[in-house]
Amino acid sequence: MRGLNTVENGKQGYWLSTDSWDLHRRAEKDRLRHNEKVKEVIKQNLGEIIGQQDIITAEDGKIVKIPIRGLELPHIRYDPHGKKGVGQGPGGSQPGDVIGRSGQPGQGAGKQAGTEPGIDFYEAEFTIEELVQMVFEDLHLPNLREKGTKDILADQIRFDTLARRGPQSNIDKKRTLINAWKRNAAEGHPGWEIREEDKRFKSWEIVPEKQRNAVVIAMRDVSGSMGEFEAYIARSFYYWMTRFLRTKYTATDIVFITCHTEAKEVDEHTFFSAGDTGGTRLSAAYKLALEIVEKRYNPREWNIYPFMFSDGYNWGDHEVVEYMRKLVEYSNLVGYGEIANDLWGSSGGLAPLGQSLTEAFADDPRVVVVKITSKEDVWPALKRFFSKHPEVAAAAW
Repeated sequence: MRGLNTVENGKQGYWLSTDSWDLHRRAEKDRLRHNEKVKEVIKQNLGEIIGQQDIITAEDGKIVKIPIRGLELPHIRYDPHGKKGVGQGPGGSQPGDVIGRSGQPGQGAGKQAGTEPGIDFYEAEFTIEELVQMVFEDLHLPNLREKGTKDILADQIRFDTLARRGPQSNIDKKRTLINAWKRNAAEGHPGWEIREEDKRFKSWEIVPEKQRNAVVIAMRDVSGSMGEFEAYIARSFYYWMTRFLRTKYTATDIVFITCHTEAKEVDEHTFFSAGDTGGTRLSAAYKLALEIVEKRYNPREWNIYPFMFSDGYNWGDHEVVEYMRKLVEYSNLVGYGEIANDLWGSSGGLAPLGQSLTEAFADDPRVVVVKITSKEDVWPALKRFFSKHPEVAAAAW
């Protein structure tokens, strides 16, 4: 049985039907199942997707198209049992007959005809917000501890209240029908006639939410050895990191530090737009980070997460190790990302700084080192840094 909204003689009402909803339910289930398969394919290819510049630079609300390969759209299949039905066309067709062509006959060079089969794909459309939700679904601030907390207002859409006014899309049909029936029964003529005063709408409110104090210190190598590729990778990682924090951990402070031979704290715009020039002395960045923590972020009250991205070419690796050793004692997790696009990238090993850090903190799970050799490695680096790291939680601090 189903109800449909009707308007007759200026009055709004509902009429009931005994038509089966089975077909409608099947179609909806098929649609939801197909959407879940699309999301699974997207998640399996996030490394390739989030490294694309047009997605990183897209504004909120923009629709992005993502090619989905190897997944068929729902379509009507030929019935092999020869049952009669209603069709369209001249008739006489057989299974396997070509009824139309589109696109090229296969892969080839230029306008020449190809001989190899193509790859079936279609483009799925997502808003930036939907894509962000999929990217951040499995990310967490690792080893977040009960320290200080902040009272903030989190924009959480919670449809747990009712209102007499609201958009038609938010109408609570069940509550509206109940109100209409009660009013009509009280007036002596039970029925489903709906008046304006019967309508109830689902409503949401902004609720105060407590979040634990956390600060992320984003450090970026801006020396002359950081080429176009290295700079893009660093910006890409930190772009997704800042979006992640502002989506799931809105109370988190973010400190931005750039470094060549000297380090300085900068605003977000300068951090992402700074050019690359000069020599490299990353110990200056770690020294500044240590000073900022000691002055502004008491480790007893703050969860602390320093991250550095560099190509690994540095003067004074031993100084970096010593400053990081002090910083580790204050931090929940310390991350170092090495961007390799030359000899070290092809060799499979780490540059000297990465090697020094790996050797110095081999037995300390609070230090996480990753290597990035392509745009597709940004997503694994995000997952590596922002997983729950149970081995750290289990370690004695």
